[in-house]
Amino acid sequence: MKLCVLSGNPKKDGLCQSVIDAAKLGATDGGAEVDEIRLCDYELIRCKVCGDGWGPCRDENFCTFGNDGFDEIVARIEASDAIILVSPVYWGETTEAWKSFIDRLRRCEFNGQKVLRDKQILMIASAGGTGNGLLTSLEQMDRFCRHTGMVIFDYIGVNRWNSDYKRVAAKAAAYAIASGRKTEKR
Repeated sequence: MKLCVLSGNPKKDGLCQSVIDAAKLGATDGGAEVDEIRLCDYELIRCKVCGDGWGPCRDENFCTFGNDGFDEIVARIEASDAIILVSPVYWGETTEAWKSFIDRLRRCEFNGQKVLRDKQILMIASAGGTGNGLLTSLEQMDRFCRHTGMVIFDYIGVNRWNSDYKRVAAKAAAYAIASGRKTEKR
């Protein structure tokens, strides 16, 4: 099994990365090959809402601005069997890099590409500071997953007060996915 970690985390350490590392360890312990995609390592262009509001993303299933790494990331996601979506919480939402990428990918998935359909997904949001915004970030991820036909495995909300046992939960969830546990489409 190949498992992709799609990360909106701009940092290479800290709370969010510690949860990513735990999930990656669980996945490899479960026998998966792990591919971590760090969206903040790319200079991704936000959606330009081409033409009449759709552009070629709707009918031809590609983004005209793919030369910024978008196409490479989509190919890596397509090559995976399952996905872990991870983002720290900024201003009560997922990161701008995560939102920008997802806005573009969702449009390409709308009418035929189906890179994401029926793939199992684990969603992780991590909130530092006040710890607020976990639910709204997970709701953003949930809407994206439902729009694109993904199969939701679990939701994990992490903050500095629960991180000790939520890292364990992230590792266990990734292990379960990598080991072949399936969940029903909801």
